[in-house]
Amino acid sequence: MNPRVVLNHAQAKALLKAVRQQQSGGALVAFFAVMYYSGLRPAEAVDLHKEALSLPESGWGELYLSTSAPSAGRSWSESGTRREPRQLKHRGVDEVRIVPAPPELTALLREHLTEHGTTDGGRLFRGVRGGPLSESLYGRIWSAARAAALSPEEFVSPLARRPYDLRHAAVSTWLNGGVPAPQVAEWAGHSVNVLLRVYAKCIAGQDDASRRRVEQALREGAS
Repeated sequence: MNPRVVLNHAQAKALLKAVRQQQSGGALVAFFAVMYYSGLRPAEAVDLHKEALSLPESGWGELYLSTSAPSAGRSWSESGTRREPRQLKHRGVDEVRIVPAPPELTALLREHLTEHGTTDGGRLFRGVRGGPLSESLYGRIWSAARAAALSPEEFVSPLARRPYDLRHAAVSTWLNGGVPAPQVAEWAGHSVNVLLRVYAKCIAGQDDASRRRVEQALREGAS
């Protein structure tokens, strides 16, 4: 994973604001937000249902993920649509991945439900005609938001070029925030080995902070 794709929090907030300003973008702010704040893959966000949300009035919530809807050609889909719901990547059919929703995301999801509701089947995000959200639609809105929110130099760079890069930003934030790798791997739906291999460059340079934590632990243990 190229560290240059990872955006900071100020850039992420500017991009979400720019998404809201695009035609049809208001209904997709929370779609991009679940990737940035909770590390969902695009296919997981596309198939996010209301029943998977545990949202308090404010504060930390949780997402209970059990399905994904990757894009595929109609000839490969049993339902004849471009997306076919299936179990999570690297998970069994009945497995659930629980991911935290920071307070900012809790607020955005509650706002989305109030303003946009869900499909008849309970899905949060939809295409222009109410069907599954297409990669072309959210990709077009994301490209327009990048052009509006980023500087010319940032726009031509790899920075958050794909919506998937929002997931990279989430995982990098967790790791750089000191969340233990096994917990990050669980939230992200990775094995620890894959996590450390993919994000090794994002956690480089933390030697000093790690040494301070060891020193603190040794002092506490000696008291």
